[in-house]
Amino acid sequence: MFDLILKEASCLLPDPKNPDKVLEELVDLGIKDGKIHQIGSLYKASSKQELSLKGLYVLPGLIDTQVHFREPGLEHKEDLSHGSLSAVKGGITAFFEMPNTLPPTATPQDIEDKIKRAEQKSWCDFAFYLGAVKENKNQLSEWEGIEKGCPGVKLFLGQSTGNLVLEDDESLKAVFKNRKRITAIHSEDEERLKEREFLAHKKPAHPKNHPIWRDAETCFKSTRRIVALARQYQAPIHVLHITTQQEIEFLSQNKDIASVEVTPQHLSLSSPDCYEAYGAFAQMNPPIREKSHQEALWKGVQSGVVDMIGSDHAPHTIEEKEKPYPSSPSGMPGVQTLLPLLLNHVNQGRLDLKKLVQLLAHNPVKRFQLKNQGQIKEGFKANLTVIDLKTKRKIEKKWLASKCGWSPFENWTVQGWPIYTFLHGKKVMAEDQVLGEPSGQKIEFKI
Repeated sequence: MFDLILKEASCLLPDPKNPDKVLEELVDLGIKDGKIHQIGSLYKASSKQELSLKGLYVLPGLIDTQVHFREPGLEHKEDLSHGSLSAVKGGITAFFEMPNTLPPTATPQDIEDKIKRAEQKSWCDFAFYLGAVKENKNQLSEWEGIEKGCPGVKLFLGQSTGNLVLEDDESLKAVFKNRKRITAIHSEDEERLKEREFLAHKKPAHPKNHPIWRDAETCFKSTRRIVALARQYQAPIHVLHITTQQEIEFLSQNKDIASVEVTPQHLSLSSPDCYEAYGAFAQMNPPIREKSHQEALWKGVQSGVVDMIGSDHAPHTIEEKEKPYPSSPSGMPGVQTLLPLLLNHVNQGRLDLKKLVQLLAHNPVKRFQLKNQGQIKEGFKANLTVIDLKTKRKIEKKWLASKCGWSPFENWTVQGWPIYTFLHGKKVMAEDQVLGEPSGQKIEFKI
């Protein structure tokens, strides 16, 4: 007997003949003991519960590969409870969280501390990056245990929130020499940022100066440098929140060493309009750029240069964002609006639903070597996201769960919405209502 059967579901499945492809099939899913036990026609099978999903799509549990949930030390902006609650309300079943907290996540003990917190507070599955700093650059190879609940090492080449910049050649070489896992990169050149910082103060001071200060060359210079170092040490890298046409073209020639991530805000907003409309609430690092760069990102998504889309959920309070630029901090919430924004792009014809599944599930699983997660496959965790492509909704403040209490996408009307979120075979979100208690588990990796 099954614990649950999901009936008449239009499922997005991995192609058994070609795991890089996605198939859409109308099947039943039999769930038992938190796992997908059987896929097929189950009309004769018995179960404790059945749920008809006719007219809806079932996606493998979606993974947000870049969030900042601010705990410990910055809980006035966000915490693991509110951040993960936002995730499941938005149809996300797992997240990779970044290390620029207070203190920074820079030792295995820091990882363990976050895991213990998340085991009590997280509504979805979780993993935590280790931050590369001068103090640990020579120890990374010694920390055999960090693969448990840790996707890899995070390296900041340019200043953003926190104080984790590591830019000198000696330190970077040590990180690549000693790392065991993929290194995720915030790619902005710190030297150029310092040289051009006066442009942020150009009168009249306004967030529209942000992409002038942190210009395209700041990113491209850094990305060229880090790819060269990665090749020198044969070290796989994952380049986060790419924003420029130059980087997309360059990275298309370096896919053997580098995977690529973009954000929904860079795909949905463009300069200068976003700064005129939202001011510092559209300010992030790297910045939102002009339409020409946005079009290049979309070409990268459609051609396969882009491997993943992560929200870069990086909230600050309204009071902090209302400070005059450039005192206003960079970053915006996004984990809850990630899927609705992308489903809207699906309905607008810019993104295929099968491609969305690759970007938010299959590719993270393949690149980071997750165990038994992120695919609709027998024996895998029953982490599932159920969507309605026809539903039109307004993104309203009352729906948002982030502790920061705002989103630049408030009052946007989108088509496509998460209806149910399943975690380990249990319904944790149904039609905007979160159910039960936090039950997230540590993500495990094959290597």
